[in-house]
Amino acid sequence: MSEVIKTSRKNGIFHVILDRPKANAIDLKTSIAMGEVFKTFRDDPELRVAIVSTAGEKFFCAGWDLKAAADGDAVDGDYGVGGFGGLQEMRDMNKPIIAAVEGMAVGGGFELALSCDLIYCTNESRFALPEIKAGTLADAATIKLPKRIPYHVAMEMLFLGRWMSAEEAKHHGLVNDVLAADQLMDHVWQVAEMLASGPPLVFASIKEVVRAAEDSSFQDMMNRITKRQLKTVDILYDSDDNLEGAKAFAEKRDPVWKGC
Repeated sequence: MSEVIKTSRKNGIFHVILDRPKANAIDLKTSIAMGEVFKTFRDDPELRVAIVSTAGEKFFCAGWDLKAAADGDAVDGDYGVGGFGGLQEMRDMNKPIIAAVEGMAVGGGFELALSCDLIYCTNESRFALPEIKAGTLADAATIKLPKRIPYHVAMEMLFLGRWMSAEEAKHHGLVNDVLAADQLMDHVWQVAEMLASGPPLVFASIKEVVRAAEDSSFQDMMNRITKRQLKTVDILYDSDDNLEGAKAFAEKRDPVWKGC
């Protein structure tokens, strides 16, 4: 799958590029391979942040490969360790992931972007969930989208399969920013470099707390944090990095995060 999924690493940044013409659609084999790629990112302590992008300008990702489905790929088949696209169900993914969306993010391609922590797109990007027109469920988006944007807007996209422009996505806070096509990757790399230089143990704690809080009340989560019942929080509070920020401030220098 090396010709379909390209990866590179630089200064703690892991760049994953899906290159599957013509629309970067994902079949079972591709999804399984993507899961292994993101598992590598999750488990490698040298990697701090990931960028997810795709080749081509027309499609970021068209989602589920319907041609492969027609040839026998089961919609309820084994998508691999991370679920569809390698990210939706990846357990303990406690590192920042940035989606760089150029072109159309459709169905499962939209869900792939939603699985990332930050989303940047171009002026020409568009988003849609056309599963309703195929008589099936956009499962991950049905769970996530009403929590990300106003309920009635999310339901309109789910019920009608209508398209959302980059400008509207920015208006609703679905994407972090909209950039010119020739500026997208430069900006995404700048953000990735800032994250790569940040405190990895704090990032891990943030992601675990956010996930756990989805099923808990505010006070329950505060109690779990203060009692160090979350693995990442417990590690953070016992770490050298937990004191490094204060020391760096007192010594008038930039902090040096070691991840331990």
